Amino acid sequence: MLPPNRKQLGLIKAGLFLLALIPLARLLWLGMHDDLGANPIEFIERSTGTWALVILLVTLSFTPLRLLTGTAWPVQLRRMAGLFMFSYACLHITTYIWLDHWFDWQEIAKDIIKHPYVLVGFAAFVLSVPLALTSSNAMIKRLRQRWKTLHRLVYLVAIFAVLHFWWLVKKDITEPMLYALVLAALLAIRLVFTLRKRKGQMV
Repeated sequence: MLPPNRKQLGLIKAGLFLLALIPLARLLWLGMHDDLGANPIEFIERSTGTWALVILLVTLSFTPLRLLTGTAWPVQLRRMAGLFMFSYACLHITTYIWLDHWFDWQEIAKDIIKHPYVLVGFAAFVLSVPLALTSSNAMIKRLRQRWKTLHRLVYLVAIFAVLHFWWLVKKDITEPMLYALVLAALLAIRLVFTLRKRKGQMV
């Protein structure tokens, strides 16, 4: 199958942009109609956190897709998806800090110490900040090979994000287990192709 031309790729990017806005639009709609449930803050936290994780896994899927199919053009969607992931992560942590704890830093610190899932969640967010700040073409050119090394942090971000969700739910781990399996599959594909490449270079 032929890759999309420039115009078609632009339409695909526009479609992805609109698609990624749907969870936010849904939250706004539910909020306007007072339909966020008995605990609106928790609803917003769970929704933004879940979508940040989903989009993160989608972002990580583009390279395995290229490796498996030889189709390279979807990788061009990776930056937009990554920035949307960071945006939802920002909304998630802002809801936690502002609406849930009202900038009570002592209470937040106690929560981090008491609950490991909060700690790994914060770690995932902190590690994602430099990835978002260095996502532009200018930063790619400036950092060169260091850019690739830095952006390998995304794997650690994904692992921490899955752990954050897993430890948060505690009892029914069905959903976080599915995310963990998807992440494991994506990482396994990368690992297999990396090992094959190194083996080929040694021959």
